[in-house]
Amino acid sequence: MRKIPIAVVVVSLLAVTGCANLDNTEQRVISGAAIGAATGASIGVVAGGLGIGTGALIGAGVGAVGGLIVDETASD
Repeated sequence: MRKIPIAVVVVSLLAVTGCANLDNTEQRVISGAAIGAATGASIGVVAGGLGIGTGALIGAGVGAVGGLIVDETASD
């Protein structure tokens, strides 16, 4: 049985929970985390070494912080 990459699980959970009642900050942080997780998983596959799961976790963290920074600079 193949293992499901963590990025697919994270994105699926975000899609199921929905973002209808979130404010702009929450939407940007979640979007950044989802994009970062997908990117990190992709880099983890291509670069090797750390692997898909670790790449997705690092990417999600970086993406969430990036989304927060974008929100803070956009709201000023």
